[in-house]
Amino acid sequence: MTRPENDPITLSNNLLHSLLDQQIPLIQSFKGKWSLIKSKLADLQAQLNDFSELQTSITNSLSLDLLHSISQTLNDAHLLAEKCLDTNLTEGKLKTQSDIDSILAKLNQNVKDCEVLIKSGVLQDGILSGSGSKRELVRAEFRNLITRLQIGSTESKNAAMDTVLSLIQEDDKNVMIAVAQGFLNQEVGLLKKKLVLHFKRLSFSRENARAIGSRGGICSLLEICQAGTPSSQGLASGVLRNLALFEEIRENFIEENAVFVLIGLAASGTALAQENAIGCLCNLVKEDENLKILIVKEGVIEWSWATSQAIAEGLVSDGFVVRLVAVLSCGVMGVRSAAARAVYELGFNMKTRKLIGELGCISPLIKMLDGKAVEEKEAAAKALSLLVLHAGNRSIFRKTEGGIVSTVQLLDPSIQNLDKKYPVSILASILNSKKCRKQMIAAGASVHLKKLMEMDVEGSKKLLDGLGRGKIWGVFARP
Repeated sequence: MTRPENDPITLSNNLLHSLLDQQIPLIQSFKGKWSLIKSKLADLQAQLNDFSELQTSITNSLSLDLLHSISQTLNDAHLLAEKCLDTNLTEGKLKTQSDIDSILAKLNQNVKDCEVLIKSGVLQDGILSGSGSKRELVRAEFRNLITRLQIGSTESKNAAMDTVLSLIQEDDKNVMIAVAQGFLNQEVGLLKKKLVLHFKRLSFSRENARAIGSRGGICSLLEICQAGTPSSQGLASGVLRNLALFEEIRENFIEENAVFVLIGLAASGTALAQENAIGCLCNLVKEDENLKILIVKEGVIEWSWATSQAIAEGLVSDGFVVRLVAVLSCGVMGVRSAAARAVYELGFNMKTRKLIGELGCISPLIKMLDGKAVEEKEAAAKALSLLVLHAGNRSIFRKTEGGIVSTVQLLDPSIQNLDKKYPVSILASILNSKKCRKQMIAAGASVHLKKLMEMDVEGSKKLLDGLGRGKIWGVFARP
């Protein structure tokens, strides 16, 4: 293609040839740095050849701005090369070295910008824009805008962002196109926030959820959860929580390793991000036992949720406790122990203790008291010591076979590394029942408690005294 001598590509190529063929070979100062510049000029030359093959390269505003920037850089390099032809540097070594570094940095940026523009497809879009459908025209416009956000001037970037926001407000379908084009990955905080807010509004629809899942939306949202601002993490995790309700796109979550990202967010995010992350995990594990166990193994239910009541309330209201009951009876000791610790954390008030008891957590926890590992025994005893503070749970505990005997056995000082205050607390809560006192004494509680008193275990003296008073009142009650 023949081009006029004054077009920016021709001007840049002329400067390039002059530098590469006439000036750089004769340079005497800073030869090492000029060798680096020569390498960058070769890259730039190849990219200018690509530009020259596209008609739109001298009509597209983005391309023109970039070509003018390249011409300016090459012109500065040409003037600087003239100064370096002699070993006697008129402006001094430090100043010249600084100027060379500046030219090298500009060339680096020019090469990167050319790569972005060529790969974006914006220059090809210009050829087809006249005959494309409305959807294709929108896609082309978004490609142009996303390129502007990466290589344009500050004014150009601001104008591009305004246009993007206008387009996504114009039509919900444009939001999907914007995400597919990668706008959620751009380092523009306001733009991300606006897109995620639109996503949240759309995520309640099954059809939109499928579209988001199939167009890379989940991947982009997870990236925000990993590296976004605290506020954007809260918003993105909220969208993911809504999307996880739809069974048909849960596979997209698994493919993107969402579980591990959400676990990390639940451990270190803001209160809102933690609540949404855990809520999302709860939605994901519905009717999926394998995923449920994976999440528990990763420690997701070991966190101190009680430090944020909003998170705990969200878990309870999302039906997490029902799924927790099944985990308490699974075949993996570590998983059962983690689940018991979660029960303790979730029992932050009488309302949740009542619910946990009614949903069937008491019985599996009692079975765990007979577990082989001390870790499992203590986790179960700790959870029960909190649950029996509710009268209804005390009634369930008393009626469950083996509960009292198993708890008394934990008082045995020979069982080491188990905090005895938990079984003591459980037994103290049912001390008013004559039947329970008899079972405790028959199981050997008095013998163990005497030893625990000597060890200054919290509550042991009071419990032993209570058992003793029960014996005395029993004598007086006889005719």
